[in-house]
Amino acid sequence: MTRTPGNLPRHELVGLAATVIEAPDPTQIGIGGTIVDETRNMLVLEDDDRRQIPKQDRVFRIRGDHLKVQVNGNLLHARPVERMGQHLPRTWGYVNER
Repeated sequence: MTRTPGNLPRHELVGLAATVIEAPDPTQIGIGGTIVDETRNMLVLEDDDRRQIPKQDRVFRIRGDHLKVQVNGNLLHARPVERMGQHLPRTWGYVNER
């Protein structure tokens, strides 16, 4: 299945670029890099160094495969293998930033 803005949360995110654009901790806004690992609760972003960013209550801008999408981290809050089979709401609220 090809990654599209509508099905991105069900795909593997490792290898895509991500930036935190909303977070309860203002020091995390603007942190970005390539997603190198993912757990149930965290995205690990690597640029000059590795940073573990919680998924919960954050909004990420994810880029790759000719797409650029804003994703609410609450939709990603699951292990990747569990998320791949989950049912997404018909309109899950992504913002396609072409």
